[in-house]
Amino acid sequence: MAGSFYPGSASDLTKTLAQLFAEVEKKPLAGRVMALIAPHAGYPYSGRTAARAYKLLEGEQYDTVVVISPSHTVFFKGSAIYDGDGYETPLGVIEIDKELSQKIGSINPSVYLSKMGHATGAKRGEHALEVQLPFLQLVLGKFKLVAIVMGDQEEDSIRSLGETLTSALKNTNTLLVASTDLSHFHSEKKARRLDDAVTKAVEKFDANFLMETLETGKGEACGGGPMAAVITATKRLGGVSAEIIDYTNSGQTTGDFDEVVGYLAAAIVGDKKTKMTRAPREVIGAMPKKGQERQAYDEQQRAMLHQIARDAIKAKLEGREYSPPEEKWLADKRGAFVTLNIGGELQGCIGQVRGFRPLGETIAEMAQAAAFDDPRFTPLQPEQFHRVEIEISVLLPLVRVYDFTQIEIGHDGLMIKLDMHSGLLLPQVATEYGWDTITFLQQVCLKAGLPRSAYKEELAEIYRFSAEVF
Repeated sequence: MAGSFYPGSASDLTKTLAQLFAEVEKKPLAGRVMALIAPHAGYPYSGRTAARAYKLLEGEQYDTVVVISPSHTVFFKGSAIYDGDGYETPLGVIEIDKELSQKIGSINPSVYLSKMGHATGAKRGEHALEVQLPFLQLVLGKFKLVAIVMGDQEEDSIRSLGETLTSALKNTNTLLVASTDLSHFHSEKKARRLDDAVTKAVEKFDANFLMETLETGKGEACGGGPMAAVITATKRLGGVSAEIIDYTNSGQTTGDFDEVVGYLAAAIVGDKKTKMTRAPREVIGAMPKKGQERQAYDEQQRAMLHQIARDAIKAKLEGREYSPPEEKWLADKRGAFVTLNIGGELQGCIGQVRGFRPLGETIAEMAQAAAFDDPRFTPLQPEQFHRVEIEISVLLPLVRVYDFTQIEIGHDGLMIKLDMHSGLLLPQVATEYGWDTITFLQQVCLKAGLPRSAYKEELAEIYRFSAEVF
């Protein structure tokens, strides 16, 4: 974006940034900045607003900065952490913090190392991430970078990223930056109404309220996901409040108030010496009512679920929308995994542990995700479709394990939760590899990015669940 969104030469860029910083004042804050929310339009439009946010960093030092932006060039599932060596601007190369990037990418399958979203072909990167970097270079000097692009901004992806950052960043000297613009191309009057709703949600320091504001259309933000994920993480890591620094819109630069874009600068602060601190813990799932642990689907229902998965994949290959049949039993909200194999070799496996959506919708969505969005495999090709073997695992509610003798190999899957690390293995995995109970426990620890013996920790939460696999 050098030469378009911001000046292309080091001298011109330095002069521009120096001028922007000279034009704004540093707002006094009650605590240390843990995170910033900054706009990502071209510097002539949103540069002054961004400068007001970055001005707050004068005199501060951070080992690493995690910049999170939405994707404007390509859609993909989850969040991609850049796995290269550095990001270059006219001011020089910013070294990637590979150790922290790998740590973040090892916790949750939906937050992974990839160049996806960071470049389209060899020509264009993600401007929403790139335009933040020169500000950071000028005000901070030396730091390492973790660059994250969110491919989608669904609730699951937002929560996954927020929880993953919570786990990975505790006890680190890290700054988070959420890149976002607000409403796009409304009259100034309407834009101010929409943007005011987002501003109030940010100021409330409540990720759920922010997501609700955006989902209901009361407000708009192209980087709502990055904002919500950053709020989620910082709130759990010791953040005290979110403070609005500035709001402007493009009309104030262009003089055109018929179609404006909104820009927000905000800061999340902790106490005066806050580093990322240990996060509070959450309990996942609840003890199911008696009689709910086992639930069988008859052959006709199993066949329908397989057909939904296959039809959903075919529709995606043909560029069509797909909706599952309307059956009463398909409305039950269940977690589910869809596994694809070709010739006995794994082609993709994606799932949701908890039942957020009706079963029919979940199976369709997970089938498409397994076919096209599993970052470990290349997307399914049309010529492969008729050779795909589909396995479906419908999960039943999680049950807390206090006695390891309760675990039944061949029937139970396992999940571990410790310090925001989490990992899950389906019931059939232990059978396939011939594991005993202790080995199964060790392997689920490794899946969560924990030591083999982590299941013995006093604070470790172990859950078992059964699944209908067919």
